[in-house]
Amino acid sequence: MKGLFITIEGNDGSGKSTVIASLKQELAKLDIDVIYSREPGGSYVAEKIREVILDNDNIAMDDKTEALLYAASRRQHLCETVIPAINEGKLVVCDRFIDSSLAYQGVARGLGIDNVLNMNQFATEGFMPDLTIYLLVDPQIGLNRKANQKELDRLEHEKIDFHTKVYNGYLELAERFKDRVRIVDGNCSIEEECSRVNNIVLGYIKERGM
Repeated sequence: MKGLFITIEGNDGSGKSTVIASLKQELAKLDIDVIYSREPGGSYVAEKIREVILDNDNIAMDDKTEALLYAASRRQHLCETVIPAINEGKLVVCDRFIDSSLAYQGVARGLGIDNVLNMNQFATEGFMPDLTIYLLVDPQIGLNRKANQKELDRLEHEKIDFHTKVYNGYLELAERFKDRVRIVDGNCSIEEECSRVNNIVLGYIKERGM
């Protein structure tokens, strides 16, 4: 049996890292072979592309160049990491995937959801997650959480207007892809957020007989 591909999405400061760490603890209790990955990155070449995308020195990067680099990183990540694991019957949990490009570059950068979607469908050959969870938190709250970090990457440095567009982009995408997307309110306590995500994922895995 082929494996499953589950992605965790959300605007900056939505709690993805903490939620995935909690999910990792829950899945460790089950007899399931799980791989955890991230985007951009997730393989050697893809991580090199990540460094270019998020480098704060690259402020002159064109928006289309940014979108193309994300798609290139995604392609390499799929080829090296995700698809081989899925074909081996493993569960892959990934921090961000195609929806991030649609929200950040398609909506917030103004490139258009369909333009970015077409670009990524070429890169991925139409490969999509089985389940995607959106962690959505008020953009200003998310930025306040990020302010405590020592270093912010190039996109995290964007102003509130940009992050608000990202948030609204995710809401639009949730309606468009409601067959695979589940929304979790990230404005609650982190404990409640983790609990909700764990319940969704564990329920989905059980439903799929994994």
